[in-house]
Amino acid sequence: MSENSVFRFGGATGVGSLPGGDAREAAKTATGSFEDFPFLAELPARGPGADMIGRTAGMLVELYARVEPSGWRIGDRPGRDTKRARSWLREDLDALEEYTQGYEGDLKVQVVGPWTLAAALELRNGEAALSDPGACRDLAASLGEGLRLHLAEVRRRVPGARLVLQLDEPSLTAVLRGQVKTASGYRTHRSVDRQVVESTLRDVIGVHGGGPVVVHSCAPDVPFALLRRAGAAAVSFDFALLTERDDDVIGEAVESGTRLFAGVVPATDGPLSDPAGSVMGVRTLWRRLGLRPGLLAEAVTVTPACGLAGASPAYARQALAHCVRAARSLEDNPE
Repeated sequence: MSENSVFRFGGATGVGSLPGGDAREAAKTATGSFEDFPFLAELPARGPGADMIGRTAGMLVELYARVEPSGWRIGDRPGRDTKRARSWLREDLDALEEYTQGYEGDLKVQVVGPWTLAAALELRNGEAALSDPGACRDLAASLGEGLRLHLAEVRRRVPGARLVLQLDEPSLTAVLRGQVKTASGYRTHRSVDRQVVESTLRDVIGVHGGGPVVVHSCAPDVPFALLRRAGAAAVSFDFALLTERDDDVIGEAVESGTRLFAGVVPATDGPLSDPAGSVMGVRTLWRRLGLRPGLLAEAVTVTPACGLAGASPAYARQALAHCVRAARSLEDNPE
C-alpha cells in the first residue's frame, strides 16, 4: 500500500452540486445526509458565479473573470461577476458553518482543477487559456493561491473537520487527447504533454499540504495512473462509464492505496434500485480483479454518478440517502 492508504474516508458522500438556490437548505441536505462525510454544496441554478467554473474563477488571486456570451473570460479587474461569485460562496460557507457546529470528521470541498479551468476560461482573444502554455501556468499558480486561502477559511469556520479537497476535472481526458475545441469550433487545441499535466496537478494537489485530495471526472477514460502519480488519494468517477479495459489500472490503483469514489447512483430523477443492486457492479468488478472482498469498504466510497444540479430536490435527497444505504450494503455484505 502507498502513502495514500493512510487516508480513511466515509463510506458515502455527494459529488458537489445540488438543485435549487437556497444555501441553508442545501447545507442542511449535504450535512444531514452524511454523518461522517458531508460536503460544501454548490448551487449552479442561481446563475453565473454559482456555476462550477464561475465559483472557482471567483477564488483566483490577481486574475479575474467576467461573463461573456461565449462563457467566462479573463479580465483586468474584479467586476460584478467576480463579486457575485464571491458573495454566493460566502453565503454557502455561512450556511455550512451553521450546520457543522461542533462537527469533527471529514468534510469535502470542491473546486475546478487547473486543466478543466484552462479549457473553460477564455483569454482576451476569445480562445481558451489552454491555447497558451504561459497562461496555463499563471492560471494554475493563481488557483493554487486562491485555494490556499479558501481552505484556510473553511478550516476557520469548521475547525474540527479534516478537509478533503476535490478537484473537478471533467475536461482532463479531452485536454490529454487534444479534443478541446477552439473558439471557431472547427479545430481543436493541441494535446498537452502528459508530464506537464501531471506536474501541474501535483503542484495544485500539494497546496493541500499533504491533506487528502480527490480528483473527480464523470467523463469516460479517466487517467487513473496519471492521477495516482500526481498524488491523488482518491479518484471519483461515473462507474457506468468503466469498461473491462480499465480493469488493470483500477486494480493497480486499489493495490497502491488509491480510494475509489464510485458513482453508482443516477444523478437525475428516475427509479432507484435496491441498495444492494446499486453496488452489484462494484462487487462484480472486485471478483473480476481477484481483490479481497474485505477490502471493499476500505477502498470504495459510494457517490452519485455526477453532481445533482439537474435533479429535483426530492430526488436529490433520496439519491444521497440511497448512497448511504448502498455503502452500508457493501460493508455488511462485501461478497
